[in-house]
Amino acid sequence: MPEIPPRLELENLCCTFADKPVVREVSLTVESGAVTCLLGPSGCGKSTTLRMVAGVETPTSGRILIDGVEVAGPGGSVPPEARGIGMMFQDYALFPHLTVLQNVTYGLRRRETSRESRCRDLLEKVGLSHLADSYPHQLSGGEQQRVALARALAPRPRVMLMDEPFSGLDNRLRDGIRDEALAILKEEGAAVLLVTHEPEEAMRMADQIALMRDGRIVQSGAPYNVYNKPVDAEAAGFFSDINVIHGVVQDFQTDTPFGQFLTPNLRDQADVEIIIRPQHLKIDFDRKGSGPLPTLSDGVPARGQVIRSRFMGAESLVELAMDHDGSSLKATIPGVFLPAPGTPLWLSLRRDRCLVFPCKRQSKVEDPFLREV
Repeated sequence: MPEIPPRLELENLCCTFADKPVVREVSLTVESGAVTCLLGPSGCGKSTTLRMVAGVETPTSGRILIDGVEVAGPGGSVPPEARGIGMMFQDYALFPHLTVLQNVTYGLRRRETSRESRCRDLLEKVGLSHLADSYPHQLSGGEQQRVALARALAPRPRVMLMDEPFSGLDNRLRDGIRDEALAILKEEGAAVLLVTHEPEEAMRMADQIALMRDGRIVQSGAPYNVYNKPVDAEAAGFFSDINVIHGVVQDFQTDTPFGQFLTPNLRDQADVEIIIRPQHLKIDFDRKGSGPLPTLSDGVPARGQVIRSRFMGAESLVELAMDHDGSSLKATIPGVFLPAPGTPLWLSLRRDRCLVFPCKRQSKVEDPFLREV
């Protein structure tokens, strides 16, 4: 039985503007019914990648395939309207002079006998069948977004491209709309390529995240893996606040406020960064700021003085200056915990949640890794 190709496939895709590389050798696949998120900061090349798939930008090199058929590459380029692609952007771009139903049916061929039935079915799915005869100016932002989704899905696109489509909605409305949209997209079976700069949105919607930086995909995989096994400190910091503990390797160990960490794969005198997220730092309430300081060999809690504390809603954020070296660390505590500045507290950390990376700043050795001969 022949192997079914991915619904959408990018092969070594590159794009250059005025001799400046914007997208560099981007490769990824999206299966039917799956959501892949291009995630990254502004200017990293994710929207340009999306525009090349849509056919409004021409790749400098590389190929784009839909269902195994080349739509852009050395063999030429298929026009955007012939690619079987649906698009949703930040601007819903609804026609103000058309009703909701007319907006949804706009992209369908007039000869299609099931045209109105298909669109009414989509309006039912997005919960707007009762507004079929209304006009865009009579709708809320969330309702307009759902009309745009129905319109994009009406022609049954093989690929759905979404560029920050929920950014115009307020936070409370956004989560519900995203969940509704995701359920409908899965049901329709389109391959979805979503662009966002919000890690939370990527984690909530994507089956696969492709993290972009400077035009390249630096890491891709399931949300759980990309979050918990970041490729470097910068990737870890993109998904959440992080604490960075700097150190220098001595005899395969690195000195920290929490004792010595084993760093067996790094050379002596290499600068390292030990990353720990605030939620993985715990306050040792039993010590209450008293008792002898732990020795470096203990690997036990370290003491600091509260700099500031803030209530964040479901949790409190406490920042401390560590006695060991004066470095600043942040810990999140469930509920309300607002110690006064200067309060001594002990912190412990989960070593299994720590990440160790060679430091990107100037290292004392050219190559920080030990290599097998």
